[in-house]
Amino acid sequence: MQNPSNTLNIQRPTPIRERVYQHLRDAIMYNEIPPSTRLVEGEIAQQIGGTSRTPVREALHVLEREGLLEMIPSKGYAVKPLDWEEFEQLCEIRMLNETLGARWAVDAITPELISAMEENLSEAEKEIKAGNPRSFVEYDAEFHSILIRASRSERLLELCGNLRQHMLRYRISGLYREDVALRALEEHRVILDCLKRKDKRGVAKAVRTHLKMVRESMQKHGFKNLNQHEEIQ
Repeated sequence: MQNPSNTLNIQRPTPIRERVYQHLRDAIMYNEIPPSTRLVEGEIAQQIGGTSRTPVREALHVLEREGLLEMIPSKGYAVKPLDWEEFEQLCEIRMLNETLGARWAVDAITPELISAMEENLSEAEKEIKAGNPRSFVEYDAEFHSILIRASRSERLLELCGNLRQHMLRYRISGLYREDVALRALEEHRVILDCLKRKDKRGVAKAVRTHLKMVRESMQKHGFKNLNQHEEIQ
């Protein structure tokens, strides 16, 4: 019998299209490529190591389907500008879904998920105080994911997961600041405390308060400079 410890663990290399896609997606999400920037296949291929245009073109198609790029007639792809009206709609939908999920979670949350939330808050605080508020975006997403998982509703988890992807670019631009991240962290603690106390009314109010703060932060900080980019010629 073959010794498992001697078994080779050969991982397939990541396809170049996937690497190009992830590189561009991260750059757009973190505003390293600003809104309205035109993306030229040949230039991108040279910038990322002289690859062919084919994987770049395929990655651009995927990003367009995800709503991060738009096709400009006769000009090609450009980064889609952030839209305040769209963001407000997403916020309203998210508030309805997460308030419902939080109320359901009061009756269904397990000790394991309570512990996962506590660990999330502890690790998030360490990162923020270490001068890395950018990492809070991931901890914030994880906290809200645990909250919805605690509702025990697979359908709601699916809906919130899809919505979270649409909101990610907006949330990243609004949660960069240390003061905003610390405030959001404290609001997460209030949500967790309400869950522990089985307070349905309190947890619904805490979720609404938190999401209103995120919306206000985005309005104040996220939209302030993000769309102030030179128009496509």
